[in-house]
Amino acid sequence: MATFPDFGAIAGAAAPGLSSAAGAGRVGFVSLGCPKALVDSERILSQLRVEGYAVVPGFDEADVVVVNTCGFITPAVEESLDAIGEALRENGRVIVTGCLGERPETIRERHPKVLAITGQADVVGVMKAVREVLPGTHDPFTSLLPVAGARGQTAPAVKLTPRHYSYLKIAEGCDHRCSFCIIPKLRGNLVSRDAGEVLYEATRLVATGTKELMVIAQDSSAYGNDLRHRTSEYRGREVRAHLVDLVKELSELGAWVRLHYVYPYPHVRDLVPLMADGKLLPYLDVPLQHASPRILRAMRRPGGARSHLETIRSWRAICPDLTLRSTFIVGFPGETEAEFKELLDFLAEARLDRVGAFTYSDVPEADANGLAGAVPEEVKQERYARLMELQQAISAEKLRARVGTVVDAIVDDYGEAPGELVCRSKGDAPGIDGNVFADSDGTVKIGDLVRVRVTGSDAYDLRGTVVEQLAWRPAVLGGRAWSGPAGHAAGGAPG
Repeated sequence: MATFPDFGAIAGAAAPGLSSAAGAGRVGFVSLGCPKALVDSERILSQLRVEGYAVVPGFDEADVVVVNTCGFITPAVEESLDAIGEALRENGRVIVTGCLGERPETIRERHPKVLAITGQADVVGVMKAVREVLPGTHDPFTSLLPVAGARGQTAPAVKLTPRHYSYLKIAEGCDHRCSFCIIPKLRGNLVSRDAGEVLYEATRLVATGTKELMVIAQDSSAYGNDLRHRTSEYRGREVRAHLVDLVKELSELGAWVRLHYVYPYPHVRDLVPLMADGKLLPYLDVPLQHASPRILRAMRRPGGARSHLETIRSWRAICPDLTLRSTFIVGFPGETEAEFKELLDFLAEARLDRVGAFTYSDVPEADANGLAGAVPEEVKQERYARLMELQQAISAEKLRARVGTVVDAIVDDYGEAPGELVCRSKGDAPGIDGNVFADSDGTVKIGDLVRVRVTGSDAYDLRGTVVEQLAWRPAVLGGRAWSGPAGHAAGGAPG
């Protein structure tokens, strides 16, 4: 069953000055997929609010439902198709967007009655489809947000994340042609945003309460390559569209800055000193995928166990507290037991902090589908279990070493017991990593920064007691929002 949060409540909390025109129509919204898709959902929801539509939390309340889909791997495609089917059964009027929308024939084959299909990040296309079903009542005197431009590049004012953290998308698409991946077919080649545009959005987010910025793209390390690293204006100076330059500027805003989807390019080494100096979270999300050189060549990925280990050692030499997350595919076509053992040996030596693993599955249109040597499903599952057992032991050992130390954490939620908090350390990203469960005196709020003395651990989480609440003030003109040039409003909606 597809469930979706109360987007109307979230939107109202994110942009309290807005109101929906009573006669514009009511839209339900289902958001699936990765954080990059979540940002697309925020942009669509922002535009719906601009044009006076009410965003409602249930199928039965909606005049039309928008489903933002994922199409990356087969299970995600099936989840998206199931969500579309449920929306059709429960409501009957459905507009589909997102990655799977780039393959409309797949959707039409299963669900021919959908009203419209648009591609990923297509705010303009979604709004056109919504207006055809529900003609809006756009009023320039009551609509307080800027109208989104082509491909939805206006910074979203509706947030689907809690107030204290935000995803900051710096680019769309990807120039790599990994044999198991169809992202370039769904999202196209790399299209980076100018540094100034990104920085003005980040400034607005920090000025309005974001304490943690999570930088995302399909390949964050390649940011700006397509722009030839051109400069753009930010606060009266020129900033290059290059990951190192961008992150240096972001680190001056006073928020936690976390990097995701970072390929181990040489210039990433220039970011690690910022982590050692406390300007950037000591955290890298690096999708290595495998350790066998032959398997990586078949995946059209660089490197191997030896080069991976050399890179990791060089990073840790600069910043010993660096938390490393990675993902791996087991059961790739042609993977032998010896090659899988190479992966296990690599993990045992690398001792990564956070690991996600997936069994290989055919993805329609992926080049890897044509490779010989399909691994039987039972072998894939057995290898997956062995990998996770090894990594769980590594994780448990590393977290056990944290007992007795003090860690900084950000509060995401309240626990079940009075005074209990659900937090994350600097080494934990929301939704994919572990938590720090901490007892407090009951005065700590969601979004606060705290210092926790660690008293216990398990395979994935820490437990402790809050020993200090940390003050936080954004480094944005003394904590006050401010405005950039036209089109880059850094403050919230005017009241």
